[in-house]
Amino acid sequence: MKKEIDEFCRYLSIERNVSSHTLAAYRTDLEMFRAFLASETGPALTAESVSHLTIRRYLARLTIDHAKSTLGRKLAAIRSFFKYLMREGKVSKNPAELVSTPKKEKKVPYHLDIDEVTALVTAPAGGDVLALRDRAILETLYSSGLRVSELTGLDVGGVDLGEGLVRVLGKGGKERIVPLGSHARSAISDYLTVRKNPAYDAPLLINARGGRLTSRSVGRIVDKYILHLAAMKKISPHTLRHTFATHLLEGGADLRSIQELLGHASLSTTQKYTHVSIDRLMEVYDKAHPKARKK
Repeated sequence: MKKEIDEFCRYLSIERNVSSHTLAAYRTDLEMFRAFLASETGPALTAESVSHLTIRRYLARLTIDHAKSTLGRKLAAIRSFFKYLMREGKVSKNPAELVSTPKKEKKVPYHLDIDEVTALVTAPAGGDVLALRDRAILETLYSSGLRVSELTGLDVGGVDLGEGLVRVLGKGGKERIVPLGSHARSAISDYLTVRKNPAYDAPLLINARGGRLTSRSVGRIVDKYILHLAAMKKISPHTLRHTFATHLLEGGADLRSIQELLGHASLSTTQKYTHVSIDRLMEVYDKAHPKARKK
């Protein structure tokens, strides 16, 4: 099945134009499945001979040390793979269609309150280029809810400081326009001024050597400022995206608008933020309603 996996990944890259991260995830998941099949029946196993029972055994083995969300992703990769093989006439059926997707645990995404996020985005101090860059990173992540990969992929020309808009290339190569708040605009402007207003096609965020900043580097930058705020829990750059969405919802924004801003393909992905809002409503109710107060 190695040849078929290579062809499928080529299809994802060329025809579907998926991101390098998505492509790597698909390949890893399918190679793991292929290794499982080889351990069960030997390397000569063909895709046509894979049954839904085989896939269920594979998922059952993974249940021991993998979360349900991970199992769901691996099943989705197998399902897409066999769908492609059917389209190409290489198999007659898609056995993964007979396997139910494991129900995900409902986790409320952790977010910062307004005091915590203010303390975080104002933590970078000083007027040197790295401090100004870090302030621009934190302000932009909170102001626009961008994924870290979207932020690091931005060029100078992708940001319109006058209009307060950012042109983002999201998952699957889909482009969207996202508003940029005044604090983020000011932070980016200060940073670009110190860099002596770089060219239109230059990376927006660069490292100390002048190369484009990576997603991993952004994670380290966020960790650095978290260390200065001892009262704050362990967070990641993605926490600022959750905080962006939650604060919009609590401020009265509708889910459909938040979906557009976040670049979610499905509204169901955005709906997890309603749980945060409901928790907040219950907290307010318990404090304010006479009959809700504990004696």
